[in-house]
Amino acid sequence: MIKRKKNTRQRGSHTHGWGSKKKHRGAGNRGGRGNAGSGKRGDAKKPSFWKDKSYYKSKGFKSLRKALKTLNISDLNKFEDTKIDLNKEGFNKLLSQGTPNQKYEIIVSYASKTAIEKITKAGGKVSGLVKPKPKKEKKEVSETQGSKAPGAPKENLSSEPAKVVEEEVELEVSEEETVKEEKEDSETKEE
Repeated sequence: MIKRKKNTRQRGSHTHGWGSKKKHRGAGNRGGRGNAGSGKRGDAKKPSFWKDKSYYKSKGFKSLRKALKTLNISDLNKFEDTKIDLNKEGFNKLLSQGTPNQKYEIIVSYASKTAIEKITKAGGKVSGLVKPKPKKEKKEVSETQGSKAPGAPKENLSSEPAKVVEEEVELEVSEEETVKEEKEDSETKEE
């Protein structure tokens, strides 16, 4: 069966199914296009966005780091055995709060330095630690290159301190001024 277009079926209906003529003029009938009117002043459209949780959600990014599940030394006494695989128990890192009361042999991916020290002092052992990746070292700028940033002050690269040179400056006096001064001196002597 061939279906006719809706537009052709609406011929002769005066408003093509939109009700009153003024209802199909533009976006003013529905309070603006899209999310218009969702701002501070007009609260008319805000309730329609409350259902959509992502509209008012904080922006940003998701971290790729997985959160570590930690366990303190004080919580180790909950386990019956002294040989504990914390990875199997669901913990990733051992922290140092508390004091060990037995010689524990612990297998864990991560542990703080002080936690390792406390366990070894008590006669225990921590194994299975993941070695951290070596950090990339920053390249140092050689002394001859100096700073290349525009507008940066140029530094004196020599090892000797800068010497301050004092120069004597002689004031030049014109002949007319010297003649005037001589006349004034002679007048003061006469008086």
